[in-house]
Amino acid sequence: MSEDKMVKRKQETFAAVALEHYAALYSTSKQLTRNTCEAQDLVQETYLRAYRFFHRFEPGTHAKAWLFTILRNAHISTIRKTLRQPVRVDFEQVEPWYAATSPASSWMRSGPIEEKLKNVIQDEVKQALDELPEKYRQVVLLADLEDFSYRDIATVVGCPAGTVMSRLFRGRKLLRRRLAVFAREAGYCY
Repeated sequence: MSEDKMVKRKQETFAAVALEHYAALYSTSKQLTRNTCEAQDLVQETYLRAYRFFHRFEPGTHAKAWLFTILRNAHISTIRKTLRQPVRVDFEQVEPWYAATSPASSWMRSGPIEEKLKNVIQDEVKQALDELPEKYRQVVLLADLEDFSYRDIATVVGCPAGTVMSRLFRGRKLLRRRLAVFAREAGYCY
């Protein structure tokens, strides 16, 4: 078989196995990075690494867990790289943000109340998720948003399934505690 045919076959096989999980990877990377551009970069890096090491993937195994493991490792590498570099802020980039004011009354006049409540609720829950320690947040996101099994989460995170269950319990408990006041004030519980 010619080299061109081998490369084409590898590309087709990779596309069939990996690309169906793009939405889940992007959603999770967005939660991990909290930034759209960084999330796109993280997913791109994940797919580059997955393609580069596709020869190590065992057909018939759980491709989604394999990709999420790569995503997690790429995210950790990015964090480590970022921590080594000092943060630089240009005052001209920050100054307009401080100067801009947006009155609350304009927000209240724009659009139906249901849309506003939807955004407020999402912001409150997103903030609560963002405040979780990384080890709990990662497990909660994979279990509750991506519907991973304990075994698959253990594979992605690199710890035993019992640890996954423990982290999931503690993460949900922290979320419940953090959102309890919000739920009462919003009328979701008494």
